[in-house]
Amino acid sequence: MIEDWSQWMAAAQNGDRASYERLLHDIVPFVRAIIAHHHRRRDLIEDVVQDVLLTLHRVRHTYDPKRPFEAWLAAITRRRSIDALRRRSRIGRMEIADQEAYETFSDDAANRTMEQSLNADGLGQAVAALPEAQREALELLKLKEMSLNEASLTSGKSIAALKVNVHRAIKTLRAQMKGERG
Repeated sequence: MIEDWSQWMAAAQNGDRASYERLLHDIVPFVRAIIAHHHRRRDLIEDVVQDVLLTLHRVRHTYDPKRPFEAWLAAITRRRSIDALRRRSRIGRMEIADQEAYETFSDDAANRTMEQSLNADGLGQAVAALPEAQREALELLKLKEMSLNEASLTSGKSIAALKVNVHRAIKTLRAQMKGERG
């Protein structure tokens, strides 16, 4: 079927959607095999496969039908795979892998002050007006003083989602409080 790829791509460049769909479906095992030489984890392999397919879609106009499609695709695949390795390496050097490093710290005085503030100055109403995900994250992490892991288990949300929701909730509340005072 590899000999058909060049024809399908040429047809796809001329607007043949069926040929393009057939091509994309047919090349995935080839792309996955190349990527598997660089990556071992299945989820990473699939991420790079998707990246390759998106890249192929963006640069499909650059393919020359007079040249072998397999070599062109293999070059794109290797480059995207190496880019993913570099990105993972960069992230690995910058991130902390210790989950406990992201735990929230309990500051009883600050939490008591926040609970008192909820009843004063309309903050309680502002919290009630937050989107549900933000309100839930704020209540679990700041008012109930749960750790990120506990809040994640309780809410069913990921740790990252909880962090984002708390950040957004606090940002919204600060903006609302500044607007009321200013």
